[in-house]
Amino acid sequence: MSLVLGIDAGGTYTDGVILDMSDRSVIAKSKVPTTHDNLIEGIANCFQGLKSDALEAVQMVALSTTLATNAVVEGRGGEVGLLLIGHEPIGELPVELYEVVGGGHNVNGNPQTDLDLTEVRGAIRSFCGKVEAVAISGYFSIRNPEHEQKAREVAREMLNVPVICGHELSSSLGFHERTVTAALNAKLLPTIASLIESVKMVIKKEGLSAPLMIVKGDGSLMSESLAREKPIDTLLSGPAASIFGATFLAKPKDAIVLDMGGTTTDIAVMQNGVPRVNDEGAIVGGWATRVRAAQIYTYGIGGDSYLQVDKDNKLSIGPQRVWPLALAADKYPHLVEELNCRLESPKLDSYFGQPSDCYILTQHAIPVELTETEAEAVKILQKRPHTLNFLADEMQADPFRIDLRHLVNMGVIEKASMTPTDIVVAGGRYNQLNRDASVIGVTILAHKMKKEYHEFLELAMDTIIRNISKAILSSVIEFEGKRFNINEDPGAVYFINKALQPKDEDLLGCSFRFKLPLVAIGAPVQAYLPQAADKLNLELTIPPHAEIANAIGAASGNVIEAVEVVIKPEYDHFIVHTPWKRIELASYEEAVEFARREASQKAVMQIEKAGAADYYLSTNQEEISIEGLDVFIETKISVTAVGKPKWLEDS
Repeated sequence: MSLVLGIDAGGTYTDGVILDMSDRSVIAKSKVPTTHDNLIEGIANCFQGLKSDALEAVQMVALSTTLATNAVVEGRGGEVGLLLIGHEPIGELPVELYEVVGGGHNVNGNPQTDLDLTEVRGAIRSFCGKVEAVAISGYFSIRNPEHEQKAREVAREMLNVPVICGHELSSSLGFHERTVTAALNAKLLPTIASLIESVKMVIKKEGLSAPLMIVKGDGSLMSESLAREKPIDTLLSGPAASIFGATFLAKPKDAIVLDMGGTTTDIAVMQNGVPRVNDEGAIVGGWATRVRAAQIYTYGIGGDSYLQVDKDNKLSIGPQRVWPLALAADKYPHLVEELNCRLESPKLDSYFGQPSDCYILTQHAIPVELTETEAEAVKILQKRPHTLNFLADEMQADPFRIDLRHLVNMGVIEKASMTPTDIVVAGGRYNQLNRDASVIGVTILAHKMKKEYHEFLELAMDTIIRNISKAILSSVIEFEGKRFNINEDPGAVYFINKALQPKDEDLLGCSFRFKLPLVAIGAPVQAYLPQAADKLNLELTIPPHAEIANAIGAASGNVIEAVEVVIKPEYDHFIVHTPWKRIELASYEEAVEFARREASQKAVMQIEKAGAADYYLSTNQEEISIEGLDVFIETKISVTAVGKPKWLEDS
């Protein structure tokens, strides 16, 4: 037997499976709530659910996670100082603290101006005591990383924090996208490090000697040491694992695959058994990155998405994840009484939340300076979680003056409120959590919208199903290369409403026809996807073990590493641009030989570092010239290494 233990640490649930790779059978499976305030607890609980004789024989542990994706979608992460070299920001940045210094390079890798190290030291000094990591992004650093490398040395000398360079993460053009990638990578360092440490502690406690591998955003595996350096590569790790898990379970060669979790719904189109890979970079939470990942479309719709009634009395869903009231009250039963008090003694709503909101302190060692309001709220929450109304009473303040959004974004506290899970629980379709809390939550929001209880339940369910249906439509439209917002384009809105909300009095009826079936996985899909598929006339399959498909995908992955080198002409010589250096060579033949050798050596080094022993290399050489003219532009040489994790090959 070749036994692999797959774990998916999601934003809401932690899934586990023991998979026998020799006959593709599921030996044991487990699904438990993710414990954000104590990751070890949730992972240990997952291991407990896998207890069997097979556990001792596990040869490898593979981990996929949506924690990085969810952190980016929700804007959470560590405090980062960003150093830009040679150019002002081109667009919005995912960090607030940044400095710009002179330097950078042109497209040929020649310096725009020299790098002033005194200026660099001044910029780095401004980060002292304010950041947990530094990200550095230089203009055209992929054509010459020298300035980034020098600035990194200065930052490491002056600050005792991790330092991330853009050229280490991507070899693709796009200064802004590379900057965003470096900044997000730095923000994610503590999130992924904490997860890895939690998993390793549980593995050790269980007496296993199996090594730990991490799933990347393209569905392949990497070593845990590499994941600590490049947590950005775990963006869409969970969704990628789920897509491959769906392939493993349902064996569709061509299908639309939808994975609905607690925080997001992720959709991909499978062709010939694999999803398209987005070499340009994944877009997550509105941020365009340079992370190589499966082309997955992510939407902030999940079982634990935040249900809100906005100022226009409209019901919205997500993208923020919160604890379902049913789950929070199951763990903290006193919240039911506090929510009841909200019904009996209504107060002004908050500008910063909903009347059903509750707050749970998850970090007692707080890494940021607090405002007076935040400090008072934290002091109260140190004893136990409370509703917003209770906090307002204790602080003798109006609810609309209590703004705890910064602490929520930092992960210091978590919010519990109404979610799609509560709609299912309140409707009586799921009875394993505290239904009283969900019922009160529905009553509170129904009252706010001036609707009856069952009228609100029906509205909420219909809103969730329509949002999922629109997500499927948007994904297929974008997959076909069309880019328009179906929620804003007047023509699209008209026809989609005709199809999803037909009325008897309409003269025109519309419907959709898909050429591919839909494979749906994830714990919540049974509640929503049959109705969504019916609205869209989609053939639907929900395979066995669909609720733990993410963990199955993690357990069945390969190790893949790719390196790209570019050769460009300049006057009477050729320049080889590798991700780590720039070199000038006299002849084209010499440049090609050098590039192929360097790329192959780097690919071997990377795949061995990623944890593979038995692997093969494939090399692709593409010469690019101006069409119709005999004008050479560049040559791209890419080397891809593919292999199985060495621990399985050794067995």
